[in-house]
Amino acid sequence: MKNNSSVFILKVLLAVLLLAPLAVAQEHVSFPTQDGGVVYADIYGAGERGVVLAHGGRFNKESWEKQALVLQKAGFRVMAIDFRGYGQSHGPNGKSGDDGVEYDVLAAVRYLHKTGSNSVSVVGASFGGEAAADASIDSEPGEIDRLVLLGAWTDRSPEKIKGRKLFIVARDDSNDDGPRLPMIRANYEKAVGPKELIILDGSAHAQFLFATDQGERLMREILRFLSEP
Repeated sequence: MKNNSSVFILKVLLAVLLLAPLAVAQEHVSFPTQDGGVVYADIYGAGERGVVLAHGGRFNKESWEKQALVLQKAGFRVMAIDFRGYGQSHGPNGKSGDDGVEYDVLAAVRYLHKTGSNSVSVVGASFGGEAAADASIDSEPGEIDRLVLLGAWTDRSPEKIKGRKLFIVARDDSNDDGPRLPMIRANYEKAVGPKELIILDGSAHAQFLFATDQGERLMREILRFLSEP
């Protein structure tokens, strides 16, 4: 069964490499958040399994295009969002700033549910991963099926994160405060299962990993996690 899953993932990745130049979002949407903001997003594909892609602080929704195509080819309905303060998205009364970014993720999840997705998972990178974790804490049971935290953790109570969890980080990923792995490992250890922690080689942070020699493995692991029954 595991071999069949690996073959399927390899076929999807090959198809994406061949069709990458054709990657175009099928739909551009916007929707309100519970605190009065507005989120703009791109949707790729169709299907009953939804995935929200939440970018890091140096990125935007367009940065997920290649990964969105991989997930689309695997049968997912994919939404890449711009957080408030990025692109046309904004917080209440047009205010900028990061306060309330978890509401942007929750609004995206609920939009996909309301428009036909039976299950919705979230892939969040860096600050987008923290927003995704906080959204999971605030969500209703079952709203977020699975959560991928890429180079990210929450400063809230990790034991309150709901659903299946996959933490991914590069071993030597660090910032001015030091290595990120200890904080991520601490979140992982406190989180309730089912859960996984994958440590990749290198020092690239979050979405920057896709441009390294670990990028292919990273995409395989995400696709495997989201596709497992």
